[in-house]
Amino acid sequence: MSMSAEKTTVQTIRVKKRDGAKVVTVTAYDYFTAKLADRAGVDVILVGDSLGMVMLGYESTLPVTMEEMLHHVKAVARARPKAMVVADMPFMSFQAGWEEAVKNSGRFVKEGGADAVKLEGGLAVLEKVKAILRAGIPVMGHVGLTPQSILKFGGYRVQGKGQRAREAVIADARALDEAGCFSMVLEGVPASLGKEIASKVKAVTIGIGAGPDCDGQVLVCHDLLGINDELTPRFVRRYASLAADTQAAFEKFAEDVREGKFPSPEECYDDGGPKQ
Repeated sequence: MSMSAEKTTVQTIRVKKRDGAKVVTVTAYDYFTAKLADRAGVDVILVGDSLGMVMLGYESTLPVTMEEMLHHVKAVARARPKAMVVADMPFMSFQAGWEEAVKNSGRFVKEGGADAVKLEGGLAVLEKVKAILRAGIPVMGHVGLTPQSILKFGGYRVQGKGQRAREAVIADARALDEAGCFSMVLEGVPASLGKEIASKVKAVTIGIGAGPDCDGQVLVCHDLLGINDELTPRFVRRYASLAADTQAAFEKFAEDVREGKFPSPEECYDDGGPKQ
């Protein structure tokens, strides 16, 4: 696959929207997955707070800490990807005030090696978004279904249904756009709303359950690879079945060990003595 040797930047992403080119984003959490995604030519690697559920076994994203996020952001950054690395701000890393928001976003860049940060929310977090931008850190917004607000929403529910709800999501998106966010995730909204927002904002819209007319799309690597084989949202498309393949490999290894078939003579070291 031919791809530019240049590092992907905010400007690179903006130009893609101008030229009508789709932006490919993958949510990944570790060094090797980041390397593989980058070799495939993705534009953005998002280190999402979804790692709480995918990697750490939490029931939601709410328990995820800054230290846990930093651990994984550093791992992805060590892959030195050409793709842009975006770090997700976990719950309560920015809600308490703009100073806390700037401090924690700065840690992601300074300690973690991220190129940008992502915040959930629109008008409610505008003060924090502006403060982070003033500090010189690019911001990706996130509107619609925001998982850190599931207690308020009463679960993972599609947002923007009905005129009033639709207008509220549009207002959030416009506020983030006017503040200077280079991009924003649109999650869990009707396809028609995704299309409308994409046409109304300068920021690059990245859809996840927001229809085909966003400026790009994102999926969690564990979902698209079929590592997570549990019930998944309707917007997830599996491109592999690694859960089944991995389990089968473990089962075959266990069988070979128990039957004395592993290791074979070819897989053993000799003592260097004379051959009999």
